[in-house]
Amino acid sequence: MEKRWTVMELVGWTANYLGEKGFHNPRLNAELLLAGTLGLKRLDLYLQHDRPLRADEMAQFKPRLLRRAKREPLQYIDGTAAFRDLVLRVDARVLIPRPETERLVQAVLDWAEGRDSLSALDVGTGSGAIALALATEGPFASVVGVDVSAGALEVARGNAREAAPDAPVEFRAGSLYEAVRGERFDVVVSNPPYVGEDERAALDPEVRDWEPAGALFAGAGGLDVIRPLVDGAAAHLEPGGLLAMEIGAGQADAVRALVRATGAFAEPRVIADLAGRDRIVTAQLRD
Repeated sequence: MEKRWTVMELVGWTANYLGEKGFHNPRLNAELLLAGTLGLKRLDLYLQHDRPLRADEMAQFKPRLLRRAKREPLQYIDGTAAFRDLVLRVDARVLIPRPETERLVQAVLDWAEGRDSLSALDVGTGSGAIALALATEGPFASVVGVDVSAGALEVARGNAREAAPDAPVEFRAGSLYEAVRGERFDVVVSNPPYVGEDERAALDPEVRDWEPAGALFAGAGGLDVIRPLVDGAAAHLEPGGLLAMEIGAGQADAVRALVRATGAFAEPRVIADLAGRDRIVTAQLRD
């Protein structure tokens, strides 16, 4: 007769298994994997610690564990990721939304406070996280998200339908500003590719091997997308409008220099993420 595992027995065995494979926080991974399988919160695992798992639950858990053992991100295994007030569907066609990008959204919302009927352009929208958060939390009458990836746009449109069906969001195909020629917005916001090719080997395998390379890497110094993003921003902003970008570690000085070189913006501002690293650059177009 096959052994019937209890919840805590399976958590313990899985934590050991992942620990032997070199995972950081193997117990946390084990808890999240099992909680996701059972449709529970992590705390619920401890409230049901001695409950035996049914055969169908074990059958669901095993392939999820094998996927995680290959370093596939938990969010892709679950198919969802939390972003601010939203729960978004994600898969390997899009980056997994991160807390740093939540801070980027907050910077835009702080600037937008007290204003109304604003418009925003989200360049490289991916899962639609930024566009949907701005449309649901801020005073935005219209938000356009653009992306060069057809797969990403399919994910973003699905997220709009499921997570924010009433949000004033439109998604268009195109690289950078191709899809919005002649249009101006109150805000241009972007989490562009900014990882340098020389940093590839240092990335966690969950990122390097699973997330879309086109949304991560941007040339030797990581600025190959940020340069044209900055150069084209003034032509697509209303007077006094805001440019807001997420950047990589160590890029703040270079990005500020790019913004200053346009001659179109007031002095750029750098905002740190929760870990204290320079992560966001904002600049307001001169009136």
